[in-house]
Amino acid sequence: MAASLSLLPQKMKEETQDYSGGSRVSSIYQFYVVNGVRSTSTGRTKLARMEQMDSGEKRLNELGYKQELRREMTLFKTLAISFSTMTLFTGITPLYGSSLQYAGPASLVWGWIIVSFFTWFVGLAMAEICSSFPTTGSLYFWAAHLAGPKWGPFASWCCAWLETIGLIAGIGTQAYAGSQTLQSIILLCTGTNKDGGYFAPKWLFLCMYIGLTLIWAVLNTFALEVIAFIDIISIWWQVIGGIVIVIMLPLVALTRQSASYVFTEFQLAPESTGISSKAYAAILALLVSQYSLYGYDAAAHLTEETKGADKNGPISILSSIGIISVFGWAYILALTFSIQDPSYLYDPSNETAGAFVPAQILYDAFHGRYHNSTGAIIFLFIIWGSFFFGGLSITTSAARVVYALSRDKGIPFSSIWRQLNPKHKVPSNAVWLCATICILLGLPILKVNVVFTAITSICTIGWVGGYAVPIFARLVMDEKNFKPGPFYLGKARRPICLIAFLWICYTCSVFLLPTYYPISWNTFNYAPVALGVGLGLILLWWILDARKWFKGPVRNIDVQNGKV
Repeated sequence: MAASLSLLPQKMKEETQDYSGGSRVSSIYQFYVVNGVRSTSTGRTKLARMEQMDSGEKRLNELGYKQELRREMTLFKTLAISFSTMTLFTGITPLYGSSLQYAGPASLVWGWIIVSFFTWFVGLAMAEICSSFPTTGSLYFWAAHLAGPKWGPFASWCCAWLETIGLIAGIGTQAYAGSQTLQSIILLCTGTNKDGGYFAPKWLFLCMYIGLTLIWAVLNTFALEVIAFIDIISIWWQVIGGIVIVIMLPLVALTRQSASYVFTEFQLAPESTGISSKAYAAILALLVSQYSLYGYDAAAHLTEETKGADKNGPISILSSIGIISVFGWAYILALTFSIQDPSYLYDPSNETAGAFVPAQILYDAFHGRYHNSTGAIIFLFIIWGSFFFGGLSITTSAARVVYALSRDKGIPFSSIWRQLNPKHKVPSNAVWLCATICILLGLPILKVNVVFTAITSICTIGWVGGYAVPIFARLVMDEKNFKPGPFYLGKARRPICLIAFLWICYTCSVFLLPTYYPISWNTFNYAPVALGVGLGLILLWWILDARKWFKGPVRNIDVQNGKV
């Protein structure tokens, strides 16, 4: 990382100084000078503004976009939103139980290390591209420019829709997991499963799901400063809350599992999962890590609202990966060491109805020492807060992507979704479109038992799959056609992009696999069908109509004619 951030060679610095506010001016600035406008009062005003312009805004103008959103976010605020989108608890907590059941603790613990290692390659590749293209459209904008004029529109189309599907489904994963945590909180607050506590039925579960989605939409309708302020609370909530849980949970537990159990125990559960292959079980055990370690592109979605985005965007991406990698592993270790009785975690007659393994681990630890569930409820509330903040941040990112795609006329009724709130300057129509689709995704909760598995798979494949398009384009493009920003990988970009692309392909493939056997209506992973139908319709739309008019990102600055 340090090597990637080192100073560029002198020639490269001269070519890229216009990205960082150096001596070379933007193409709009050059227009005014070449055409003699500099001598007029208006020209001098515009020239003065160009000289004082933020480096991210200057690069945005060069790419053909004028500044419409408020550029008020600092590095810390952008990092807060990016960190909140990844979140410490939201990926690990809902899938911890199933991953532990597949192959035991060793595959879960070491799987996090393996996935973290490969995630760094993806993060480095994306950070370099973000530095060169600091736009709200991020991934699909990157894909269009990196793929070139021939393949750019198609690459942009595929990337935009993958990312849109992934982000909107991501709102659903946070709403579902948040409702699941709230369900356990209500159960423990009213007693336990053994003592007549209230276990929320499916209809109430759906109401909680919808309620969270609507709250996030309402909050995202206000000014961006409100979201940024909440996300600053979020980063401290997760850091402080994470430290408290990681340290206190093993200390509170009356007994702790041995290091041998945590780091070397590999045990299948074919009677519960129907999986007897060790290799297959180990692959599924890594799903919790692969689901948790993405979302760092949130910083890229906010680059048009971030000061010095060509520098701060890449820093936010890499910092988020580093923080989550360390804290996530510590959280997994804390949960695993604190298990009292592994076989009791999945018992439907236990205190949490066998519905939420982390809740049972917390209950066993606090009830065993203090003979009450107060501590477990407090810790579950900390975890629930993480889901709340994560859903809020993902809603922010999803709305920005829908807004950017609408701005380029890539969504039906684009004129509606690209409108900004005249007072708050946020894409409020796009926010409510995302919320509506998310609610529709959750309606099967009333009848289907594997909704979370399907939404999680759709979210991961769409979101992570969207990363693959620009990274592959960057891998195969001619280096002379790439204009780097302050963060530049140099000769290391080809091997880094290759490893990143192959890892993304592997990740998307495993989320299409069945997670339980024998396959039935209650255990079938519906993601392949849902994605197949959805992406098939999108591809058909491209072939029959969209390819005739969709050209990728549409400039709203005419640089050649000097119109801004």
